[in-house]
Amino acid sequence: MRPLVYIIMYLILVPLGANAQRMTKAERKAAKYFNKALALKAAKKYGEACTSMERSIAKYPTNADAYSMLGEWYFSGHDFEKAAETFTKASAKCNNGRTRFAKALTRSLIYAGRGDEALGLIASHATIRDSSEWNKLRVQAEFVKTAMMRSWGVWPVNLGIRVNSPYPELFPSMAVDTQSLFFTRRVNNMDEELFYAPADSCGGWFASRNAGDPPNSPNQESAQFVSADGHYLFFTRCENMSENGSAEGGCDLFMAYRVRLDGPWTIAQPFGQTINNPTYEGMPTLSPDNRELYFVSDRKGGFGGYDIWVSRFENGLWQLPENAGPAINTAGNETTPFIAADNKTLFFASDHRPGLGGTDIFMSRRKANNSWTAAENLGYPINSAHDDKSEFVSLDGKTLYFASDRNGPAGNYDIYQVPLPGIIAPLPVSYLQGYVFDSISGERLNSAVMLICNAATGDTLYELRSNRGDASYVITLQADKKYAVHTARLGYQEVSDTVALTKEYAAKPLTHNVAMLPFGYNPIKPINDSLIGDVHFEVNVAELSAADKATLQAIISPWLEEKGIVIYVNAYTDNTGTPMINETLSAKRSQIVAQEIVSMGIDESMVEAKGWGEANPIASNDTEEGRTKNRRVEIIVKR
Repeated sequence: MRPLVYIIMYLILVPLGANAQRMTKAERKAAKYFNKALALKAAKKYGEACTSMERSIAKYPTNADAYSMLGEWYFSGHDFEKAAETFTKASAKCNNGRTRFAKALTRSLIYAGRGDEALGLIASHATIRDSSEWNKLRVQAEFVKTAMMRSWGVWPVNLGIRVNSPYPELFPSMAVDTQSLFFTRRVNNMDEELFYAPADSCGGWFASRNAGDPPNSPNQESAQFVSADGHYLFFTRCENMSENGSAEGGCDLFMAYRVRLDGPWTIAQPFGQTINNPTYEGMPTLSPDNRELYFVSDRKGGFGGYDIWVSRFENGLWQLPENAGPAINTAGNETTPFIAADNKTLFFASDHRPGLGGTDIFMSRRKANNSWTAAENLGYPINSAHDDKSEFVSLDGKTLYFASDRNGPAGNYDIYQVPLPGIIAPLPVSYLQGYVFDSISGERLNSAVMLICNAATGDTLYELRSNRGDASYVITLQADKKYAVHTARLGYQEVSDTVALTKEYAAKPLTHNVAMLPFGYNPIKPINDSLIGDVHFEVNVAELSAADKATLQAIISPWLEEKGIVIYVNAYTDNTGTPMINETLSAKRSQIVAQEIVSMGIDESMVEAKGWGEANPIASNDTEEGRTKNRRVEIIVKR
């Protein structure tokens, strides 16, 4: 027994007033092929379904419904030339075909890159009554016509079977050392997992491999981004749920960390409720200084669909996300953001602006006031009539990596690379790398705060910290400029250096190691700091109990009448989790303790709060007892 939908379509095939006895032999065969085509399409046998529908049309060449269905199948399958051919035949063969199929044919011609022909159809069919829809088609047809005439003449190259597979691959990303290409694979077209391919010695890639667990899990992981120094992995994890339904929900942003570049990833942790909520959060990208997080969300306050949002890392905390604004976002979907190494050029994908069809890649430049220039389409043949997105640009700004389904069925993405024309390339950059160490003992000093400033103006450009494991750091910087580097760490004298990144360092590193002297070693003047007390916290807790408040009251009371003092509130964590999460947690703890001290009557100007993350452990982090001692906030008085 045929499903009801097949019976309905069978009846559609028969002209009104006709019956089975009056159907010709050809019409009966047409109905048989028609129903078979529907069954094959329902079984996801796309090619066989189209062939069967073509046979139905051959037997019954005036059936408008068969043309309509076949043309839409070809269009949704991204076979735009065949869609245009089908709708052209329908226009000629079917009753009122020129009018009925005008828009479908126009749209197919646009996606097939035949803008001139599409404009001719628009001119002969557009009417005042439905001018809005025709105007949208006209704008797109004019864009396609211009884009095809202004082709860059550089052609995307598929990365080949070592990276790509029969399954979809998206979201290419790599650290500045370019030793591994990270990407997402939709295994069996069902389970999204994080993969990577190591670089070979010939400029290509060894066979890709699963990134393992962690960071992968039984949930869906995708849209990963590796930080410039290679130590952080940011990605989207879906199918999340939390007890209160708000801390996590659906798809959220997670991060993992590794101490060594050849070491394992930590268990991934969510960003928390400042960024994640029950709406969609995904497709993260981090600015080169690790201080801006761009991501995609359909939360309230946007322009419609999916928008690009940005959260800034200030005072040790990720701030509430802000919409990237109307220069970037539209009423459609803006996705897959990528901020280039120059920290000025933002690439993203959009399905709402005039383009070549499907999702196109756009770019925008950051202006002096932190707003963005109007988005520009990257043009043909970087973009195509298919879906192009998931962009990443190499450190030297010369190569664009992206995902496209241009050579396969819709949704079956591969990763491509293409030379990026100079006019749309990011500014050339270099990168500063090195490590921080104790100049007396040679010990590596992790969690040292480094401010990178414009040497001419003194303006602070970036803030970063030396890595947990080897105290290393990496920061991308515009080439051919001078920078001042100010380094600070608890217990050490501040260090100020100047480095010149000349043009010879474009796209390659300048190594600058920072030596620090401990406080008290030949100081200019005596230092009189007194540790007057501390408060300890449970794991992941950033709240003061009644007992904690009573302890603080006892610590601070003797100092309420003192003048000319500074009270330092220094918060620390153990080394579990990621350094960035620990920095955030310690900053929260220092702030709530400082607020409590101010509420007791100490002048706010006399209190300085700082979160130092996992720096300065006073006990081993290998035991719970030691970790408990390290999760502390120290109150220090400086006279």
